[in-house]
Amino acid sequence: MLWNMAFRYLTGRKLRSVLTTLAVIFGVMVIFGMNILIPSMMQGFQANIMAASGLVDVNITHKTGGSFDPGIADQVKSVSGVSAVTVSLNRTVNLPADFYDHDPAKVDKITTLGLIGVDVNTAQSVRAYMLQSGRFLQADDRDAAIISQSLADNLGLKLGNTLPMPSTSGVVNLKIVGILPPHIQTSNEEVQVTLAQAQGMMDQAGKINAMDVNFNTSDVAQRDQIKQNIETMLGADYQIGSLPSGSEAFASIKAGQAVFNIFGFLALFMGGFIIFNTFRTIVAERRHDIGLLRAIGASRRTVVSVILIEGLLQGIIGTAIGMLLGYLIGAGALSGLSQMMSSFIHIQISGVIVSPGLVVLCIVAGVGVTVLAGLIPALQASRVTPMEALRPSAAEVENRRWLTPGFVIGAICLGGAFIMLFSKDLGIVLLGSLLFLTGLVLVSPALVRPIAILFGALFNVIFARQGIGQLAEGNLTRQPSRVAITASTTLIAMAIVVAAGTMTTSISGSITDLMHKTLGSDYLFVPPSIAIWSSDMGASQNFTTQLQGVDGVGDISAMRYASSKYQQVAVSVLGIDPVNYPKVSGFLFSEGGDSAYPQLTQGRTMIANDIFLASAGVKVGDTIHLSTMQGEKPYKIIASAADLLNMKVNTAYISQENLKTDFGVTEDIFIQLNLKPGADKNAADTKVRAVAANYPQFNLISGKAYYESLSGTIDAVFMGMYVLLAMLALPSLIAILNTLAIGVIERTREIGMLRAVGATRSQIYRLIVMEALLLASLGTAFGILGGLYLGYVTVRGLTMMMPVAYSFPLPGVIAAIVIGLLFGFIAAIIPARQAARLGIVQALRYE
Repeated sequence: MLWNMAFRYLTGRKLRSVLTTLAVIFGVMVIFGMNILIPSMMQGFQANIMAASGLVDVNITHKTGGSFDPGIADQVKSVSGVSAVTVSLNRTVNLPADFYDHDPAKVDKITTLGLIGVDVNTAQSVRAYMLQSGRFLQADDRDAAIISQSLADNLGLKLGNTLPMPSTSGVVNLKIVGILPPHIQTSNEEVQVTLAQAQGMMDQAGKINAMDVNFNTSDVAQRDQIKQNIETMLGADYQIGSLPSGSEAFASIKAGQAVFNIFGFLALFMGGFIIFNTFRTIVAERRHDIGLLRAIGASRRTVVSVILIEGLLQGIIGTAIGMLLGYLIGAGALSGLSQMMSSFIHIQISGVIVSPGLVVLCIVAGVGVTVLAGLIPALQASRVTPMEALRPSAAEVENRRWLTPGFVIGAICLGGAFIMLFSKDLGIVLLGSLLFLTGLVLVSPALVRPIAILFGALFNVIFARQGIGQLAEGNLTRQPSRVAITASTTLIAMAIVVAAGTMTTSISGSITDLMHKTLGSDYLFVPPSIAIWSSDMGASQNFTTQLQGVDGVGDISAMRYASSKYQQVAVSVLGIDPVNYPKVSGFLFSEGGDSAYPQLTQGRTMIANDIFLASAGVKVGDTIHLSTMQGEKPYKIIASAADLLNMKVNTAYISQENLKTDFGVTEDIFIQLNLKPGADKNAADTKVRAVAANYPQFNLISGKAYYESLSGTIDAVFMGMYVLLAMLALPSLIAILNTLAIGVIERTREIGMLRAVGATRSQIYRLIVMEALLLASLGTAFGILGGLYLGYVTVRGLTMMMPVAYSFPLPGVIAAIVIGLLFGFIAAIIPARQAARLGIVQALRYE
């Protein structure tokens, strides 16, 4: 019976039910859609960057992920219980676009390959190489390789054919001497060569970066003991289990998930306001029905149950539709992101991942918010006595008092938020932003009347001849709490718009400066993957030597990469030439300046970017111990700065000399050069491109072209943000529409009386429109105030990751005003037409 009654109430007011359910749909849609992005992107990283290690008992790497001396294998082999050990030099290599098919019109089947140098004397004692044809590698092989059948099929190769592969010395043509069974996943395709061959191709003479170990027992306790003995023997510099390449970027990607979650929960929060306001108004509208139920014997519990069941039904329907739409949005976003990631960091996203935890979260949030939003109105409805409910209702007017408990608590929240704004702790500042929004919501009922009078005076000028200005103002101020709840939805939406405007305005100037400083050189040699440097095959110093020999070439500078850790924080360590780097590129310093460049040559010093300082909890002037191939080494932080390519990844910049000494790295992964003043650009261009042709792992582009390409990508990212923000503003449209539609139903007799005393249909129409505009003005005014605070907090947070200067968001404020008033007008159309069409006799008889 209860479920039947709830269903009939919902279907009896279809418009109201649809609008309330839409509020849930939007919140769940944003949460679900945005949170399927991160797992799918992470899978793309793991599938494309991490080479499969195979089925072995233990895989040992250095904790930095770098290369080390193979003599360590002898120590591991001496551990009791170890049956076999083999060493290797592994690297996942990002391939340039169209490297194999040379056809831009076709989609590249193979974009990454795992290059694995194996010790031919010990490899087969640890792994089984079941060759389909040909033979295994031999110690005296030169430029020989074994590949899988699936790779051979994809590239149209056979036994005896050659497979070109990028190396630090240019392209090497490998003769296929053996073919292994096909791989199930083409993302894990490997090219296996001799260890000496790989060391030459990677410019890592006498080095390895992995050991595979098998044990001589299957007993779990004994295996655990052998593993523990190996860990004890190797010490803290080595780890069992490979370090995920690109792990220094994972934290930045996951940080994006927190932003998406905030957007989603804000949307659901707005939905909660809409639902609460709807159910609260439903109780007033159904006073007579509730009285009849109580009069014929319905208990308070029955009344509460009916209203909560209505909320549950709407929550279930809204959550289901929201998850479906969220999936479609997430899948569409992944399709767009896949192309961008493939172009700029050479990562392929294979599919959409939906975790069970996300499904549970959306169900709990969507259904839970709906039920909780209806709980307080349901309890209020249950307290209505039968006699009170059956008595003809009079217009209820709230007592207009300033010092209500809500106002006092809200004022305290606003004061606390203002104090927290000056904290240096980002967590406290973020907490202050939540307190600020909460405070605005709590104090808004007391401010409804003065603000309504202010905006009412303005609208009275517009509607002066209609005589409806004071009437519309009075209708709103009669129920300030309900109006404040509805306005709060617009408040949050407009606050987001203004905050986004602040962020966009502030960040665009910094990005422009970074692009000019970082990418201002005449030529850039860009690898397939940007910032995720570990998968890029660089070049030996012979490449820059050849470039320097070209007539017209002036200053040249290169970046070199090594991975490291500070405590548990992964960090990209980039080696720069302190002398030449500032001549062709540069940093945007947030602390320190150009004097930091020569200081990099004075012992172990480093320049850190802001995101690393925030992640590691350190500051300029501190000395930290980085994990290196020579153990932990102390580095003093002399400045904080950022360059465009690495600003979102934990990054430390040191001298190339220190990178060579501590990490053993001399491979160039990113090169910039300038032509000499007055040089023949056409002649120099031809010669530079001729030299670059031998190193196809680099894309040779001009600084201007790369600048324009990145500008287009950044514009596209901001455009996507605006689309998301527009979606988040839609619940405010639903909130106003819902409130006005219910208000028309609640004031049916009142509208009938206005028509009876001579009000025309057009006056009733304009009355509802004016109420909507007043309601939107209230929310927009509070939203701009909240958005200015949130925008400042956002920029404060960004300064901890990159140099950003606060800019007043005039475009965002104007956009908020336009959107707020436009939404108010659009929301009024249906309720205004509904009110204008009410028949006088039917309206007067309504109760």
